[in-house]
Amino acid sequence: MRAEGFEGPVVLAAAEPRIPYLRPPLSKEFLLGKEAEDAVSVVPEQWYQDNDVDLLRQTPVASVDVGKHEAALADGSVVRYGKLLLATGARPRRIPLPGMDLQGVMTFRTFEDSVRLRALLEGGGLRVVMVGSGWIGMELAAAARSYNNDVTLLGLEDIPLGTAVGAEIGTCFRTIQEEQGVRFLLPASAAALEGSDGRVTGVRTDTGLTLPADLVIVAVGVAPDTALAEGAGLTIRNGIVVDASLRTSGPDIFAAGDVANALHPFTGEHHRSEHWANALNGGKVAARSMLGQEAVLDAVPYFYTDQFSLSMEYSGFPSLAAGITPVIRGSMADGSFLAFWLTEERRVVAGMSVNQRLVQKTIKALITGRGPVDAALLLDPSVPLEELVLTGH
Repeated sequence: MRAEGFEGPVVLAAAEPRIPYLRPPLSKEFLLGKEAEDAVSVVPEQWYQDNDVDLLRQTPVASVDVGKHEAALADGSVVRYGKLLLATGARPRRIPLPGMDLQGVMTFRTFEDSVRLRALLEGGGLRVVMVGSGWIGMELAAAARSYNNDVTLLGLEDIPLGTAVGAEIGTCFRTIQEEQGVRFLLPASAAALEGSDGRVTGVRTDTGLTLPADLVIVAVGVAPDTALAEGAGLTIRNGIVVDASLRTSGPDIFAAGDVANALHPFTGEHHRSEHWANALNGGKVAARSMLGQEAVLDAVPYFYTDQFSLSMEYSGFPSLAAGITPVIRGSMADGSFLAFWLTEERRVVAGMSVNQRLVQKTIKALITGRGPVDAALLLDPSVPLEELVLTGH
């Protein structure tokens, strides 16, 4: 908003004690000790003062009065607003298991979670059980093993990440992790957490097997934090429903980030994305929309992961790619390849690069071009991807 020239008051009410930060490094570089705390901040603390942004830490909004245009804060004060942005994010899902309250059992979401987990892992030698075989579960398993801990990963899928990227690529991720010593128990779920003297000692699976554990990390996804929006009477459906300009059903109220289920111009459908790029792009669109400018969130969804020697980037629409077997360009055995999800009309709806840099811009152009692509040319490493974009093959 400041970059767009807005000079009026801006109040940022945050539940967490820290200044706003980036979440991706929490399970990657910061957790592994490769980045300092300052590198995790969105902007330095002084920025808020220099740009006259009233940052209220540990002061969440308790309720919103849509008619009065007022936000009641948890400290009892009330702030009148002209425009309101809800960026309440998401909360980790918790499994209703016996023993979830034992010491040594944790979920993962916040900066404090990452600090706590790094302190536990960096000494090595722990028996760690990961519950969840999604992106966060796989990243945390890699980090735990990198600190020389004993790591076992449970998941409901036959193959980790199979639902997200398919069996062949999921197997590639699993192989990389197994080569580094991570053990997989799939499919399997935790039935109960066992403990002694208030501390976790093991995880009993649905097959009756008990895995010894000093630390249990539950990473089974997140749920959009819509409590505030529900209290305000906004339309909720898998998050806060917003249009392409991030406007909610309430007057002068907008939503962005993990909590927003936004209409995407490319698909004509609503999509909710839990990734960094959505927050980055959505914040800018929300700012312009709140200032009365024409703005739509039309960026192709993007995310990335780093696990041991594997660095992956993905652009596209998972809902459109669901059920499609990806085609592979390059060598999965060599750990460097591209994957594309093509519809029956030969349209690229998603693309992944593994250990190949500077190709995502071209992949996004293939997606937004909407034209049919010759799969044989797409898979031929001798044919530059840029040529396919330019020629429309």
